[in-house]
Amino acid sequence: MLLKDQTIVVTGVCNEKSIAWGVVKALHREGAKLVLTYNRDKSLRKITKLLKESDMDAAAVVHCDILDDRSIETAFREIKEHAGTVHGLVHSIAFADRLEGEFIDTTRDGYLLAQNASAYSLVALAKQACELMTEGGSIVTQTYLGSTRVVKNYHVMGVAKAALEANVRYLAEDLGRRGIRVNAVSSGPVLTSASSAIADFHELQADVERRAPLRRNVSQDEVGDATMFLLSRLARGITGEVLHVDAGFNVLG
Repeated sequence: MLLKDQTIVVTGVCNEKSIAWGVVKALHREGAKLVLTYNRDKSLRKITKLLKESDMDAAAVVHCDILDDRSIETAFREIKEHAGTVHGLVHSIAFADRLEGEFIDTTRDGYLLAQNASAYSLVALAKQACELMTEGGSIVTQTYLGSTRVVKNYHVMGVAKAALEANVRYLAEDLGRRGIRVNAVSSGPVLTSASSAIADFHELQADVERRAPLRRNVSQDEVGDATMFLLSRLARGITGEVLHVDAGFNVLG
């Protein structure tokens, strides 16, 4: 029960394939008090169903549009009413308008949307969450190797993930004086609703299985466990880091 009596806010649960759902399962197993956010009514219905089927309770399920600062502020006011002190935040949201074609054809609007939704949203959420982290805490986001290497068909999302990882380092410096740690988990290519939109995604998974030191892909649950570790006291001396959970693929030349 590594997270007993700890309130953790989790964003990004859309369905049972979401990396965020793997995180929720790990947090629940370790005794965390869960607060989940959603944007669309469809996601709320899915979250409600998943919680019921998994025999889990949530302290609150609140609406939060990460593209709208007022919505984020309202969400954290509601979280404060339901849960009071917050000990952790999981940022597991990223999307872009399109990933087809070449990166050079990215439109200005498409570029800004990817940055806003996938990178700045961490800053916006952290700003509100840290006000409720009066006992210190941990913030963990989800990233991918496309932030530092060119990955076929990942395009503008790779650039957004690079910004996201820079955000982690700067937020770690800003929030460290409050006893708040900020880290990222860089997972291998896990099949989710979002990743299925990447052309030839199965080729990425096949390449990892063929070349990674462990000769396999990683699972949603493995990413969830690593995220849980960074949220727990076991990682109390770690901040500003990117933890790779990709069967060792990142070490290859």
